[in-house]
Amino acid sequence: MADLLTGIRLFLLVPVSWGLARPGVVPGSILLVLIALAIATDVLDGKVARFRGTASPRGMLFDHSADFLFVTSGLGAAAYSEQVPLWLPVLIVIAFTQYVLDSYWLFRQKQLRMSFLGRWNGILYFVPLVLLALLATKSLEALHAALGLLTQWCAYALIASTLASIVDRAVAPLRRASA
Repeated sequence: MADLLTGIRLFLLVPVSWGLARPGVVPGSILLVLIALAIATDVLDGKVARFRGTASPRGMLFDHSADFLFVTSGLGAAAYSEQVPLWLPVLIVIAFTQYVLDSYWLFRQKQLRMSFLGRWNGILYFVPLVLLALLATKSLEALHAALGLLTQWCAYALIASTLASIVDRAVAPLRRASA
């Protein structure tokens, strides 16, 4: 059941990415519902797995990979339509790759090794997607300028925090070696 919830995000990434790459093709209200559904499945999949006793390192990897694919595809589409800087999805790819390699090969763990900043970035990557869906919602046209500015600030803040996360994860082995 938890994997089904996670898998829903993989199906949602196509219409969300298409809608963000081609503004106006998918109504903002539909984008908002699809993104809200993706967030709801992200919140629920882990809770369902723990409740049913099916939580596993493989399920965690599937969950985080689905999150990564969803936000990177959505933000990549938004970058394609010049709604966010291209650096954001590029840095997310670098950070996620580092996260997986670091966890399984550098630290030789049997599951992903989360960091405080990386965890919060993973959650906050959904925020620009929500803001972009709100920006595309016709009933909120009066807030268009403010939402656009907030989206840009959010994107640049996430670029900075993703860079900080990449550096933090890169120096973690040095801190471990000196301890």
